[in-house]
Amino acid sequence: MAEEKGFEPVIVGFFCNWCTATAADLAGTLRMQYPPNIRPIRAMCSGSVDPVYVLRALLGGADGVIVGGCPPGDCHYVSGNFKARRRMAILKTIMTTLGLEEERVWIRWISAAEGAKFARTMREVTESVKKLGPNPMTKDWSI
Repeated sequence: MAEEKGFEPVIVGFFCNWCTATAADLAGTLRMQYPPNIRPIRAMCSGSVDPVYVLRALLGGADGVIVGGCPPGDCHYVSGNFKARRRMAILKTIMTTLGLEEERVWIRWISAAEGAKFARTMREVTESVKKLGPNPMTKDWSI
C-alpha cells in the first residue's frame, strides 16, 4: 500500500517491564529522539502478551503493534520470551492465511541497557508502518 501524505501511524507497544520498558526509560533519560507514534503498554513479560491483545489493538484502530521483550536466554521469567516468539509466529501465520498484513506486527528483543537500540527500533517500526499506510482492518470492524 502506498504511503499516504500526512499520515501518522498509531503504534501500540507491548513492552516487557524488565527489559524493553526499561530501555524506553533509558532512551528518554538520555534524551534520544524517536517518533511519538508509539503508545506503550508495560507488561510484566512479553510472554504474557496474548495474541488476542494484538488483534484487539489492530481492530481497535492501531496501525501497527510491536511486542518487545528480553533477549532470548535472559528472560526474568525463564522462558517467557520464547513463548512470546512462538505466539507471534503463529499469529503472523494466521494473519497471512486470512489475507491480513503480517508486517503490521513486530517482535523485537531489546535489553534494559539498549536505549539506543530502542530508539532506533521505534524509528524503524514507525517508518515501516507509515509506508504500509492506514490499517485497512479498522474499516471493516468496529469495536
